[in-house]
Amino acid sequence: MISKNEVTRDNIVEYLLEVFAVRGPESYLGEPVSMADHMEQSAACAVEDDAPDSLVIAALLHDIGHFIGDFPLDALENGTDNLHEDAGGAILQMFYPPEVSEPVRLHVAAKRYLCTVDETYYDRLSPASINSLNLQGGKMSATEVSEFEANPHHKDAVRLRYYDDDGKVADRTIHKVAHYRPLLEALRLQ
Repeated sequence: MISKNEVTRDNIVEYLLEVFAVRGPESYLGEPVSMADHMEQSAACAVEDDAPDSLVIAALLHDIGHFIGDFPLDALENGTDNLHEDAGGAILQMFYPPEVSEPVRLHVAAKRYLCTVDETYYDRLSPASINSLNLQGGKMSATEVSEFEANPHHKDAVRLRYYDDDGKVADRTIHKVAHYRPLLEALRLQ
């Protein structure tokens, strides 16, 4: 397997596919789907929403930080914020445009944002998402809301957040990660 420290533009797609193959079957924080199924379902939601290709790939890769970050996969379940959005955003920004990396980096902030600005949003969260919300800072302050809204990618992050929430359905028919290989290759930075 390619080491995280050996990833280049030429092998980033192979690296991502390997990560999905090796780590994807792991359980997803108490959800009824595996990690890979969750990310693939999130991408399917983006496709169904006619999202641009960059947002489809952001949805596909939004939780990649769970696999490549410095924390164990069960950190959230054990009461530690694993900062997976930062780990995922950091590696993606090296190889993909901000239209891919920024929604990934912001998808946790988008959950906090939606819980702050939409009274009904909290009720759609799964128990695992509620647990992680509490570890990730809970609702935003007014200053945090303003800062989030000032980011030019915040609207895509909100869309991604909904795909994330909807990508947790057991036995849903979806395309596997390999289906997205052409997009993963085409969207790489030059």
